[in-house]
Amino acid sequence: MRRVFCRFQKKLVLVSWVVFVLLQCLHISAVNVDLKPDAGLADTEGGGCTKKGGERVLLAAAAEEEREQTRRALEAQDAYIKRLEARLREVEDVAERLSTLESGLDTQKATTTAIQADVDSVSQKVGQLSLDETELKQNVEIMHSKFTHPIKEGETAFMFMCTIVMLMMTIPGLALFYGGLVRMQNVLSTVMQSFSICCLITVLWLCFGYSLSFGPGNTVIGGTSRFWLQGTQLMQGHPLKESIPEMVFVTYNLMFAVITPALISGAFADRMKFGPMLVFVSLWHLLVYCPLAHSSWTTEGFLHKQGVLDFAGGNVVHVAAGCSGLVSSIVVGKRAGYGHEIFHAHNILLSVLGVSLLWVGWLGFNGGSYPNGKFHTAGMAMLNTQISASVSSLTWMFTEWAIRKRPSVLGIISGAVAGLVTITPGAGYVDMTGAFCFGLLAGPVCYFSAQLKHKFGYDDALDAFGIHGPGGALGGVLTGFFAKADDLAGPPGPNGAFFGNPSLIGLQLYGVVVAGAWSSVVTLILLKLVDRMMGIRVAEDDERNGLDMVCHGETIAPYLNTPGDSEHAGDDHGGQRTRSSWDPQDSIQGMEERRYSEEQGSRGRSCEG
Repeated sequence: MRRVFCRFQKKLVLVSWVVFVLLQCLHISAVNVDLKPDAGLADTEGGGCTKKGGERVLLAAAAEEEREQTRRALEAQDAYIKRLEARLREVEDVAERLSTLESGLDTQKATTTAIQADVDSVSQKVGQLSLDETELKQNVEIMHSKFTHPIKEGETAFMFMCTIVMLMMTIPGLALFYGGLVRMQNVLSTVMQSFSICCLITVLWLCFGYSLSFGPGNTVIGGTSRFWLQGTQLMQGHPLKESIPEMVFVTYNLMFAVITPALISGAFADRMKFGPMLVFVSLWHLLVYCPLAHSSWTTEGFLHKQGVLDFAGGNVVHVAAGCSGLVSSIVVGKRAGYGHEIFHAHNILLSVLGVSLLWVGWLGFNGGSYPNGKFHTAGMAMLNTQISASVSSLTWMFTEWAIRKRPSVLGIISGAVAGLVTITPGAGYVDMTGAFCFGLLAGPVCYFSAQLKHKFGYDDALDAFGIHGPGGALGGVLTGFFAKADDLAGPPGPNGAFFGNPSLIGLQLYGVVVAGAWSSVVTLILLKLVDRMMGIRVAEDDERNGLDMVCHGETIAPYLNTPGDSEHAGDDHGGQRTRSSWDPQDSIQGMEERRYSEEQGSRGRSCEG
């Protein structure tokens, strides 16, 4: 660019000088032409003719005028040349600036090239580290989460412990409790129900249950965004408990989902088919438990929004399981011989061990249910749980002692379960006085409610309704009286009637009615549907022979056998000689039945094989 302007400048100067020289030549020629007539006239006329003198004067004036015009033209030409020279200087300045800009552009290009090389180098390093834009964004979100909602190691360790002991509530706790209460020929089938329900609900929780219970949705049930646990965070908490990893929150709440349908199995013990039972439990989990959990525990649930308090599952677990157990015992029907035969618990010691494990697990059941950011309420919930269970055990024992003239081991462990059930909805909302009152009322209330089956004729085999239904409802209502706001670090819930807020009683009653009504209606529909499709009741002969051999082909008593195995009567079976059928006279239970019949003056009926 600079060379082009230089060549242009030289050409322009050359043209200007050529124009200047040509103009000078034209001027000189014009002057000579003007002077030549005057010389001719002088030679011709000799200066003596007066007539011609005037003409010469005119010519001289014209010549002078012509010269003046020429002079002005030359001056104009000089001014024009000066303007051209000034313009040329401006052009030179522009050319110089363009040259400077051109050099600057070259420098900029070199800089850009260097920067691009650096960028390529950085991009290559980023590619080597496998950090794409999505991963970087996730890392930023994780770091932001760490600073805004940090995971607390102490709370996480506590929730780990609570989750582990809660698993022991179902297996082996509830399995041993129920297994010790049934007759010998149904022990394994009862244990199998608890164990299989634990496995089945775990799979359903992974696929659908967690999303329907705690995923974002409407006021009744969660959506599908968390199916197969999609979207759950490893290093971030759930909005309901932000201080622990979400996976721990998932596992902890799974334990609630596992034990709830297992409680129902106590109502139809000894007589329901195994396959239809699994189908019913699966549908019940999705259609009863998940909606109640979402409605009661999530911030968008309609029961939660209306102010119904349920600390750890009084309505979601116990009222729902109890009412469903009542409906199940009625729809499935009574056990063969119920009302005419004595159904003794085959091993109370197993039940004591089971309830002991339930008690230990219940501390984690209630203690781990503290509200988000209210970890200090966990200790109060655990203490209240211990107080209520202890007081209820004593009140049940004394009630039974007063009525039947002697306390029983089965009675005191049943009282413990009643106290644990009753304190569940209010464990973190009441103080020690409230917990004591919960246990004080739980023992006698649940004792008398367990006797209702004899008055109304339904067969609640293991008192699934008799303890869990009234106990959960009683705890919910008592929470409306004894709830006390936490003045130390903000209230986890509102005050109850004894602290100036009687309206909470109505809300608690409303929550109990909703949970009981929904679970009862849906259970009735599901059982009728499953019964029509598959049949839910075993045959009477199979029931008398025992579900262990009929449904599972095994027994804890080797001499017990089914009629179909009579041809193997002489074979060894677990080191014992087997027989074709079971005779109650061969067992301690049979002797107890005969003794009871003799004392009552009536002849007992045997369960013939």
